[in-house]
Order: sequence, then structure tokens, then C-alpha cells
Amino acid sequence: MSSNVSSLNNIEYKTSDLDQDQLLALYKNMLKPRLIEEKMLILLRQGKISKWFSGIGQEAISVGVTMAMQADEYILPMHRNLGVFTTREIPLYRLFSQWQGKANGFTKGRDRSFHFGTQDYKIVGMISHLGPQLGVADGIALASKLKNKKQVTAVFTGEGGTSEGDFHEALNVASVWQLPVMFCVENNGYGLSTPTSEQYNCEHIADRGLGYGMESHIIDGNNIIEVFTKVSDIAESIRNNPRPVLLEFKTFRMRGHEEASGTKYVPQDLMDAWAKKDPIENFQAFLRESGLLTEEVEVALKEDIVHEINEHLQMAFDEEPITPNESDELNDVYKPFNYQSFEPDSETTELRLIDAISEGLKQSMEQHNDLVIMGQDIAEYGGVFKITDGFVEQFGRERVRNTPICESAIVEAGMGLSIAGMKAVVEMQFADFVSSGFNPIVNYLAKSHYRWEQQADVVVRMPCGAGVAAGPFHSQTNEAWFTKTPGLKVVYPAFPYDAKGLLATAINDPNPVLFFEHKALYRSIRQEVPTNYYTLPMGKAAMLREGMDVTVISYGAAVHWAIETLDSNNDISADLIDLRTLQPLDVETILESVKKTGRAIILQEDSLFGGIASDIAAIIMENCFEYLDAPVKRVASMETPIPFIDQLEQQYLAKGKFEAALKEVLAY
Repeated sequence: MSSNVSSLNNIEYKTSDLDQDQLLALYKNMLKPRLIEEKMLILLRQGKISKWFSGIGQEAISVGVTMAMQADEYILPMHRNLGVFTTREIPLYRLFSQWQGKANGFTKGRDRSFHFGTQDYKIVGMISHLGPQLGVADGIALASKLKNKKQVTAVFTGEGGTSEGDFHEALNVASVWQLPVMFCVENNGYGLSTPTSEQYNCEHIADRGLGYGMESHIIDGNNIIEVFTKVSDIAESIRNNPRPVLLEFKTFRMRGHEEASGTKYVPQDLMDAWAKKDPIENFQAFLRESGLLTEEVEVALKEDIVHEINEHLQMAFDEEPITPNESDELNDVYKPFNYQSFEPDSETTELRLIDAISEGLKQSMEQHNDLVIMGQDIAEYGGVFKITDGFVEQFGRERVRNTPICESAIVEAGMGLSIAGMKAVVEMQFADFVSSGFNPIVNYLAKSHYRWEQQADVVVRMPCGAGVAAGPFHSQTNEAWFTKTPGLKVVYPAFPYDAKGLLATAINDPNPVLFFEHKALYRSIRQEVPTNYYTLPMGKAAMLREGMDVTVISYGAAVHWAIETLDSNNDISADLIDLRTLQPLDVETILESVKKTGRAIILQEDSLFGGIASDIAAIIMENCFEYLDAPVKRVASMETPIPFIDQLEQQYLAKGKFEAALKEVLAY
């Protein structure tokens, strides 16, 4: 077919490589989401749906990109990309059920709108924080590259989202690692009510590609032919030559950020100008002028789509509302984990805590060929604590990956690897630095299985703790940030034997695990450790000593403080419980002990308020009140940041307060 130019608004449709069937498919795939949206706006006014984020006027981008992708390639859309879902031919009743909070949706009523994913259609939906999905796309693309699948991953964001740090981190990582990702930026003029002039100060977002050493393109987002053909060519090129590409689609948002926002902040002449560039009306006129779309065909198309919409809407309306079930809710927070016991051999060797962690990580790398570890300076340098020293020589740089300084993007990449069926261990150089990756841990990893049954098979290693004169930014023990977040597991061993076995279990577990490693114990604690690969169950505390007078509950370095105190007070008969894992927590062992001894004291290194000791104390009070002979005592560090100089650090720590507090409980 020869090139043609539409008669409206100078949108040029170059169709030389497309046949009539392809052109009509492009039109039909744009028409379908438009008709659905028009129906949704009616239902919104009728109060039959609660919220709607309109993509009217932007259908060409969603449809063109999706049609340029292969069915088994992942797409990470946003809330204005209905055309991605419909072009991938998700049954409409499931979408309608999702928007109505029905069970046939994708989140069982737990999330709304397009905040879901589906492995069946290789779609990974957004979260409201926008930025994390960019790094997740990196992880999916990394898995594709490692497996040599010759696939491309497409991820969407808006021009407003490009202001987030995750955008920079994700593009930087993708460029450094040459990942096959298309970063699709829908530049639609406004981030809610904020115009582009207040979002960035360059002429085009595509100009940023130069700074990342990344190829970039500007595409007319209202021209379906340009979107489809250019993205098709770029995607095929990426499959054969893996690399990231930044695509800026120029378009406009014709309705409010969501319907309640309205569009009063947009000048009317701007609205009028973009209305003339409507991607469907212009393409429809072009097809008519070219003799490719008759009125009869158009009417038939619309009738078929409207019939499908109405039929599937009725199916969703007829579906019974969700009946709340507490067990279902609780059981879906974590992916079920069938713990497989690997027993320790009798052959042992004396290891420091740091050596046990290194050996456990190495043996897990041998156990799981799909396990990738990522972190700053972990490759040839071996990590700042040398835990991964020699790993590159054994496993190669593909699986032992140095990362830029970007905790958020690397946690997100770990999530992407999990979506693509792999495992990830992410090392925080210091646990304190996790604050830079906090959002994807607590909002993405923790909630994915609950929201749409997607496992987050990621372990985050957390070198933590005081006692090494490292000051406020390298000494925190910040486990309480995560123990209160449903969906996360938290492990905190005090001994080499436990550290090795629990790390193996954490890596086997398909759920996200925060694995705390106390730096002051790395080279100070030694123990005979089995040489083979073995596992230990989570949620099972260790009873280190047994007695009748008091229950001492602790974890991490504080366990050793308790041991020192008890060793110097041989007259005290105590149960000493090392929790080992904080989430899940071995409540049964705690309660059994307290019912026996009648007294309880909880020792933690973290500062007192909001720490896990508070929850344990509450659990004991609620379940053992009639057994207690004294109030439950909590002992913790000062309510200050951790100071640097030794004498201030020693004053800060709970270690010096424990003996007096213990005797106070016994004397009550």
C-alpha cells in the first residue's frame, strides 16, 4: 500500500508496510478501550464504580506499544493504559470485576483500578508510588538477558513520574547493565494539575537519554501508525542487540487526573487544539478516505464491542459481592512456603559469624542456579566485609553483580527477577542505607502476594548494629521498621550455626526476607558449624538455657550480653530464649516459658519506643497475666541516634543496663 496522509490536522499516516487487516486491527484495538471508557464514565456518574483514571486521547500509545510486543514479553502499564489490557485480550468481565472489587478480579477486592498484575497475560501493574515499576522492569529484563531469551520489556510512566528518583536509578542501572527495556514516557502535559514547565527544565524528556548514554526517540503519541511501526522496529532491534531505549510519546490528557479532578486548570485553547488531534477520530477519517473502513464495517465493529461490553458488565454485576473471610485475608499475606529440611552433617568446622554467612550464601548459589546476588562492591572487591570474596571467580559477574549506588532500583530489580521466575539476594552495604530502598520493600515486595498472588522471592541482607564505633549512619539496628509490615519476614541470628541455616531457608522461601547480620558479631563469635548445606526453620526460637526464676528474651548481639550477665550471676536460674526470627515470631516458646517462670525481661539493642520488645511484652501481658509474679520488663538502648565515640556509644547501649534491670525483676 502506498503512503497516505490524512486530511485532518496534518497527522501523517505512513502505511507502506501495513496491510488492511493490520490497519483495521489497530483501529479496532483503539476503539475498544475508548468505548469501555465512555461506558465507565456513565457508570461513574451513576455511582456504580468509585473512581476512574481516563486515558481518552492516549489510546494509540497503549495499543501501538502492545501490538509491537510479543505475547510472552512483559509490559508494565500505568492507570491510563487500558489499551494494554484489552489488546492482550484479558476477558472484559475480569476487568469489570476488578474495578467493582469482585472476586473474579485480579486482587480479590484488595486493590482497585489497574493496581494488579497477571502472569497469564505477562502484565505487571503499577502501585500508586509510580516509580518502583521502572526498576522492576530492569529486573525482568535482566532475567531475560541472563536466560538469553531475546525479549524486550516495556514499562510505562508519565512525565510527572520522571521527576522521581526511581526514574533516574532505573535508567542508570539499565544503561550500565545494557538491559533490554523500553522506557515509555507518556508526556501528556500535566502531572495531575502541574504542567510540564514545573516538572522539568529541558525541552524534551528524550533529551535525558544522552546523559545515560541511552538511545532515545520522540514519537507522536496520537499517531497509531507511527507508534506501532517505530516501536515494532525498536523492539526488534533490542531483541537482537540488548540495550535500553527511552521513548517519549507526545500526547495530551483530555480529562482530569481522575474524574473528580476536572480540567479547569487547563487553558481551553489547549484543550481545543488537542481535541483536533484525537487519535481515533483522525485514524477513522484516514481509513474512510482510504476506502479501508466502510460505514457498514464500522457499525459492525462498534456493535460487536458494545455487545461484548454489556454482556461482560452484566456478568460482573451479577457476581456476588465478596464475603469477608478473615482466614483468607491472613493466609494470602504470604505465599505458602513448604519448608524443606536439609539436615546438618556431623562434620563441622569452627567458623566466625561472617564465615558462616559467606559459606551459607555460597552453598545457596550452588543450590540455586537461578539465584542472583546484587550489591555495592560485592564482586571483585568481595563486599566491604568480604562476605562475597571469591564469588566472582566461582559464579561469574552475571550472577554476582556490582550495582550503582541506588538501593531503591536494586530492590526493585530483585522484584523483577522474582516476577521472571528467579531468586535475588540484595546486600545493603549497611542496614542504615535501606532507608534509600524503603519504599519498594514495604510497598511493593511486602504487598505483592496479598494484592495479586505474585511472590517476591527476594532476601535483603542487612549488616547492622553498634559496638564498632561507626556512628549514626552505620550502626542502627532497624528491624522494627519491618517487623510491623505484613508480608515481610525478618531474621536476626546471633550465632554462626543459626546464621548459615537460616540464610539458606530465607533464600528458599519465596517471600521477601530481611536478614539482619550484626557487624560486631561478624568476627567476634565463633562456633562449630556443619560443613554441608543445611536449613533451619523460621519461627522457632532457641532455648539456650533453662531455669525457673525468670524468662530472658533477646536476639542478635543482645543475646551475648544476656549470656555474659548470667555467667557472672550463677545464682540466677533463667530460661534464655534467642528468638532468631522476629517475623514469624515463636510466641509459643515465649508463653510456655513465662508461664513456668512467672517473670519476663526482654532485652533489645534497638531504642525502646516502638521496638519489638514492646509487642512481646504486650503478648505476654495479654496471655500470661495470671501467671506473672512481676511486671514484664523491657530493656533497650537510649532514645537517641547512635553516637560515634566509644564512651558515648557504651552509654547509649542497653548492655550496661541489663544486669540491674534483671535483678529488679527478680526482687519484685
